[in-house]
Amino acid sequence: MNGRGSSNRLSSTSGFRSRISFLMLSMFSTMAALYVAGRLWLDSENRVYLIEELDRRTGQGHSAISVDDTLKIITCREQQKRLAALQTELGKASQEGFVSKNLLDNSERDSKKKLLAVVGVSTNFGNKKNRDAIRKAWMPTGAALKKLEEEKGIVIRFVIGRSSSRGDSSDRAIDDESRRSNDFIIINDHVESPQEQAKKTKLFFVHAAENWDAEFYAKVNDNIYVNIDAVGAVLASHLDKPRVYIGCMKSGEVFSQPENKWYEPEWWKFGDGKSYFRHASGEIFAISKALAQFISINRSILRTYAHDDVSAGSWFIGLDVKHVDEGKFCCASWSSGSVCAAA
Repeated sequence: MNGRGSSNRLSSTSGFRSRISFLMLSMFSTMAALYVAGRLWLDSENRVYLIEELDRRTGQGHSAISVDDTLKIITCREQQKRLAALQTELGKASQEGFVSKNLLDNSERDSKKKLLAVVGVSTNFGNKKNRDAIRKAWMPTGAALKKLEEEKGIVIRFVIGRSSSRGDSSDRAIDDESRRSNDFIIINDHVESPQEQAKKTKLFFVHAAENWDAEFYAKVNDNIYVNIDAVGAVLASHLDKPRVYIGCMKSGEVFSQPENKWYEPEWWKFGDGKSYFRHASGEIFAISKALAQFISINRSILRTYAHDDVSAGSWFIGLDVKHVDEGKFCCASWSSGSVCAAA
């Protein structure tokens, strides 16, 4: 009797627990189904909304476009609206100074005007007298140098490399002068040498393009005196040309004799006539932003020759570049209308 009753109670208890487990499982399954259905409904509603919104904006009627594509198109159109707003802002800014016709990057959108030009004055260790003369004659110093940048958008710096005996008295002297004047670009990975002038000019354009956003980049020798306002006016007259190379264009004989001052070791590359292609004189020339960026990107494969003016000219052969033979950049004499003169 007792054993049979105990058995019935155990069976009853077990059945009760089974029913509870079944009910809990059913409730859980129902809740899960409701959740999934709700999510699917919400996604469906979102999809319908996005497609209807796209149809409303495009006026193209019913669309079978996917949600992902819809989002991409909507995002693109929002960016176009933002682009239009930036163009309006830039149009207003262009009336106030030398501002690029291209949009500035979002990170650079501030009240600063885009620079007109970065001018690099190529110098060397033994030419401190030339630098001092230039500072007195046409290159501002101290606060006036900063004012030139802010008001006229022109940056001027002396450009020099490092000594072959790194850290020697020549390097220390340049470091001291740079700290006092704050008007140098010191190219640390270039060894200063007359035979490496072309490489130095290339590295200047690379450095300038990477550190300043300007319409033009110009190279000047440190024995040249310029009217910087007149240079700015000449450059500004070419703002409508996206790829322009400006200078006193010339050609001339290629010298194959080592004893000649203008000897070109690779003279044979210039043909039987031994004549250079047209290129700007190295005393002063300027290139637009697109060309400076081209040099920066292709620095490792751009060939340099014995002379920096020939080298620069060679970089633009074969490109869609406007060569401007600018008589005002011919510095042989301070003639009427010229912006420069040799010392």
